Amino acid sequence: MRVYLGRGGRYALCALSAVAVAVALPQSVAVPAENEASQVPFVERYRAVQHGGIVRAANASVTCESAVTKTSASCAQVQKGGAGRNNNYEMTYVDVDKDPNTYNSSRAELRLPKNANVTYARLYWGGNLLAGEQKPSKDNGRVLLAEPGGDYKEVRADTTMGHRTAEGADAYAASADVTEIVRYSGPGAFTVGQVNSAKGHSSPGTYGGWTLVVAYSDPSSPLRTLSVWDGFQTVNADRPDYFLELEELNVPAKGKGSLGLVAYDGDRGLGSNALGVAADEGKPVMLRDTANPADDAMNSTISTNGKTAAGRQPAHVNTLGYDSDVFDVTSAFKTGAEDLTVGFGTNKDGYHLGALFLQADARR
Repeated sequence: MRVYLGRGGRYALCALSAVAVAVALPQSVAVPAENEASQVPFVERYRAVQHGGIVRAANASVTCESAVTKTSASCAQVQKGGAGRNNNYEMTYVDVDKDPNTYNSSRAELRLPKNANVTYARLYWGGNLLAGEQKPSKDNGRVLLAEPGGDYKEVRADTTMGHRTAEGADAYAASADVTEIVRYSGPGAFTVGQVNSAKGHSSPGTYGGWTLVVAYSDPSSPLRTLSVWDGFQTVNADRPDYFLELEELNVPAKGKGSLGLVAYDGDRGLGSNALGVAADEGKPVMLRDTANPADDAMNSTISTNGKTAAGRQPAHVNTLGYDSDVFDVTSAFKTGAEDLTVGFGTNKDGYHLGALFLQADARR
């Protein structure tokens, strides 16, 4: 596996240890709070070549309560998709579970084919700990997860957590293997509570959210390469681009594929960030759809191929700082691909990358 870190067109190639192919990494024990880093290299967490695919469920954990400036759109307008950024609002928690013991909770539906078998599942979560209040970082590595119709189970991070304090914000991201929980429960509405995030108002703004990424096998689905990556990388004015290369994909000519991402603190409407892919030595393809403009890819959306993801409670269109998007990358595979380079950039709006997941047709 190779990761390209770049600035101003001058790139350095860094070698990282390869991850076992076709299986997930062994499940780890919970990670202590002190096991954090301001930047965590992206690694491939899971890979399989099988008849199947990758789906995800996601939602935000905070939302707006009221505008702090007279020129800002109302909170109701923003939640319906209007322009607005988290630093223009007093932010508060989403809480849908009616449980007095949780201060935030949100829900999203996981949809799987009828005969699917879950082969891997990972939960990603993160937020900003500093706004009108300072949340303790000791709770970064812990959330509550309830399967459809079930009770909360405590989930603890099992890898190094990203944690960066800078520019008035206190950002973090964490994740954990939840394969057994999801395999046992199957599809339906999952609820995640106690995502460590601050409420209130600050100049950087606050945010929080979660994404459940699930790989499955299904005999009726195409043969695909399924790949899940994660880390914690900041893209901002100091480092305006980040490149990640996914290797040995073996995509046939005219193969189909989709690419998903998890990102934190992307602001809607600034028009200053972009996402692109390039297959092998081919020309870059800028990713865009009806939910994500080419110059505003990290724009506080939870979407799939341009449509706002359904089955969420609440179903806010503008999440005010949380992105969990799936893009169609089929156009990059016209002549097939062995490798796919994914590039993230910005010239103003800073954001944090937490996860990436790909499904792509594989040659037989």
